[in-house]
Amino acid sequence: MEPTIEVRALRKRYRTTVAVDGLSFTVRAGEVTGFVGPNGAGKSTTMRLILGLDAPDEGEALVNGRPYRSLRTPLTQVGALLDASALHPGRRARDHLLWLAHSNGIGKRRVSEVLDQVGLASAARRRAAGFSLGMQQRLGIAAALLGDPPVLMFDEPVNGLDPDGIVWIRGLMRSLAAEGRAVLVSSHLMGELEDTADHLIAVGRGRLIADTSVAKLLAAASKDRVEVTTAQRAEATTVLANGGATVTVAGPETVVVEGLPGDRVSALLTEAAIPFSELRRHRASLEEAYMDLTRGAIEFAPETGAPATKGSVR
Repeated sequence: MEPTIEVRALRKRYRTTVAVDGLSFTVRAGEVTGFVGPNGAGKSTTMRLILGLDAPDEGEALVNGRPYRSLRTPLTQVGALLDASALHPGRRARDHLLWLAHSNGIGKRRVSEVLDQVGLASAARRRAAGFSLGMQQRLGIAAALLGDPPVLMFDEPVNGLDPDGIVWIRGLMRSLAAEGRAVLVSSHLMGELEDTADHLIAVGRGRLIADTSVAKLLAAASKDRVEVTTAQRAEATTVLANGGATVTVAGPETVVVEGLPGDRVSALLTEAAIPFSELRRHRASLEEAYMDLTRGAIEFAPETGAPATKGSVR
């Protein structure tokens, strides 16, 4: 059986708040799956339900075909990083991992291996109280890797890491998936997921919004948008908006035009004698695609004006 996480019609309510509402998805082997959504969307609750830290009101969550609580040695089936700061401050890094290893029948040699893998071999005998946030993250990742599990779950894994650490964790997640493992990564940093994730699960208000490959999502978000580079940005914006396009300012000399084909954009600017140095199809970023997906699913957001319409400027 291939390693997987299966979430089936999961529902969880806390008093009057429905945190997870009929959620279903599958995290497959050989892929890094990004798990995204606004604050309050139900991501953390879902991960807790998968790991048996909370019980669902309805539905089920399975790891490799079984509920987490039925796993005899869970660290050998699924490794997870949810809260890197959940450490006894007086415990040394090596002792923390030895305790986890002993509870799951894992040998001492593996503790040394994962400490070296995450770059903490030289800090193995230091107490957790003296660890920076980045070092706590690395220790939490070491704990997740300890049982060499086929399924891994990371919640905000780059939190506290320096640039070198971010590059390292990105490569680690890709290599884990390349080995055939199922990797679920929850993150608010769309730029990191764009460079790392193969698949994306988006949730809002506890419900599934999207379950798609990153490539398909970016293609759909790009739509018929055209990117124009011109030194006369304000004039170009006015002309194109009057021509029926929705125009978004993307930089000091760049606008993104939606609603008009490229040849029509070129014609309007040429007729108005507005020079432009580049006109190309716009490729949406994952952040843009995410904002489009979750626009109606944000629970905590400031009041804004009316949404842009055709023939308008953003």
